[in-house]
Amino acid sequence: MAWYDKSGNEKDIILSSRVRFARNLADYPFAAKMDDTSAREIIEKIERALGNAYKKTDMLSLSMLEAVSLSEKHTVSREFAKKKTPHALFSDMDNEVFVMACEEDHIRLQAILSGYELDRAYRLARECDDLLEKNLKIAYDRELGYLTHCPTNLGTGMRASVMMFLPALTQAKKIASLASQLSKLGLTIRGMYGEGSGTEGTIYQISNQITLGISEEDTLSKLKEVISQICELERKYRAAINGTTQNMLDDRIGRAEGILRYARSVSSAEFMKLYSDVRLGISLGLVNDITLEGLDTLLIGILPATLMLETKSTSANEAERDRTRAAYIKSKLN
Repeated sequence: MAWYDKSGNEKDIILSSRVRFARNLADYPFAAKMDDTSAREIIEKIERALGNAYKKTDMLSLSMLEAVSLSEKHTVSREFAKKKTPHALFSDMDNEVFVMACEEDHIRLQAILSGYELDRAYRLARECDDLLEKNLKIAYDRELGYLTHCPTNLGTGMRASVMMFLPALTQAKKIASLASQLSKLGLTIRGMYGEGSGTEGTIYQISNQITLGISEEDTLSKLKEVISQICELERKYRAAINGTTQNMLDDRIGRAEGILRYARSVSSAEFMKLYSDVRLGISLGLVNDITLEGLDTLLIGILPATLMLETKSTSANEAERDRTRAAYIKSKLN
């Protein structure tokens, strides 16, 4: 049972790593109090500060479908995708670094990478942050640190997170106690899309909750230590699957694989349940001709907006979209 990738990626448990910084320009009010003229000025200043390495996307030039697809891919926040006032996205696709201009803060920059790449994500985000600080006057206080729209981001303004696949801990009903333990350490566990989102596909986001009074390096160190412990705990509960429980799991995984391969209609909610079972089956060696990478590409591809763009579908009918989703899944797996 290959639960651990010896390269250190732990790809059967860790899907992605992200480091995000919140920043504001010193001479402008926070975004909630800002007029359109100031927003456009900030966007122009950010564009000049970043230079040619970043591609600019005027978010208001996108269709709602295109904007929502970006949020499904975690490139932008859901709120950012739906904004009606001037806002822009700057992308360094080579390094997977993205800068949201005029989100809740004037600047929300993030590096988001596949697998367990927290250190590299931090380095890339830090390089972008340094570039902006070199060319812009960033709001900073000697006692409070970086000044942010939400007080919970004061200090470093940094959120580091890891997306984890925890089916065994979920099945053992250990997530609530895990959340309680993490809270005591200044960390939090949330759903796939952060605060307020559900825990579809037994996927959870583990991130720091405290940004004031702690350094960036200490935040990363604490998070990495906890992630390692959670990985070991998940492995422990996977290893404990045996007897009747294992037989039931074998059957459930086989049924899930069959539905994904041959169903004619699949909703996004149903897919997430099937995804969880099949992904666990791959990790336990019970599913052999689907790879983790292949399955994970479906995780975003089947979501409503992205699916409609990928398949060039024009139907807004939910039943038709479920049929399109089933055909899309079948084309990727068979």
